[in-house]
Amino acid sequence: MPAVTVRHATGQYQVHIEPGILLSLPELLGGALGRRKLVLITDDIVARYYDEWTHATPNARALGARSSDAGIRLRCEARLTFPAGEEHKTRGTWVQLSDQMLSQGLDRQTAIVALGGGVVGDLAGFVAATYLRGVPYAQVPTTLLAMLDASVGGKVGVDTSLGKNLIGAFHPPAVVVADPLTLLTLPDRVYRSGLSEAVKHGLIADAAYFGWIELNARKLLSRDLDALTHLVHRSVEIKAAVVTADERESGQRAILNAGHTIAHGLELAAQFRLPHGEAVALGLVAECRIAERMGLAPEGIGGRVLDLLRALGLPTRAGTSIPTPRVLEAMLHDKKNSDGEVRLALPAAVGRMHDAAGRWTVPVPDDLLADAVAGLA
Repeated sequence: MPAVTVRHATGQYQVHIEPGILLSLPELLGGALGRRKLVLITDDIVARYYDEWTHATPNARALGARSSDAGIRLRCEARLTFPAGEEHKTRGTWVQLSDQMLSQGLDRQTAIVALGGGVVGDLAGFVAATYLRGVPYAQVPTTLLAMLDASVGGKVGVDTSLGKNLIGAFHPPAVVVADPLTLLTLPDRVYRSGLSEAVKHGLIADAAYFGWIELNARKLLSRDLDALTHLVHRSVEIKAAVVTADERESGQRAILNAGHTIAHGLELAAQFRLPHGEAVALGLVAECRIAERMGLAPEGIGGRVLDLLRALGLPTRAGTSIPTPRVLEAMLHDKKNSDGEVRLALPAAVGRMHDAAGRWTVPVPDDLLADAVAGLA
């Protein structure tokens, strides 16, 4: 498939999506980053896979390497690793990674390679945005969630005790390299979590794509490689179009937050025991119900979204007791809020979001929010 182009204020970058493309990673990084010194940043789980890939083990061959290949080998000045998990996407980890680079005397001719899921991409991208006032970086996503959403768009940052991604920057990558073959090694729960973002993309921008996901749910659950590659490619096309039109989230880009305001509240209230993709699924269910009750979307849109999420093995109820007041309190710190109001990006129909004269979010009454969150129990 052809690369997807994402344009931003100072240029553009390519998103390469192809099974086996990791074998071309050194060449793709060289084309985007030149002869810069590379620093690989990853988490402790992906680091073990990387060690296998670089030695052409059977797992590397499963990713497309031939027995004669040396494996996927990058020449890096340093490899920095931190513990996996959203709970480690903090200012403390950012300080640790930045200090490690400073202690090795790495200068502005350095570039960072973020290898891993969304947490790795956000953290490594934030290090890149701030190290010596900014160095380039590449995104090499290895989870479905990261491939079709988190690695594209240039938003990087860390979480705080008050909310997700409240400290960060807009810092576009130099290139994104996504190999769907890496998704074959993911645990089922981690893999399915990424499917919620694809459902969101269909809901906000492409009714035909939403219908395609409905028709291909079984293939996607079985990780059919052709279906999976199409899924990643179409989702990236949708996100690329939105972020190209609104790089810094001053307008239409808010629609990418569909399901996310409630999701972030659920994650924070659950102390990140609830995976992001599952929280997004729950957020989509709740926000579709709100859209119906506010008369912004027709009756039945929530049921259709709920049915698709179930078909993809995603939760439509929280399953654990998450106190509604705690979720609502966490939502008060969402970046889209203004004047103390919680604002949501809500659907008008499958494939189209509500737009009030260029305002892509609407204030939602507290009682509706509380009822929608309580309904997830």
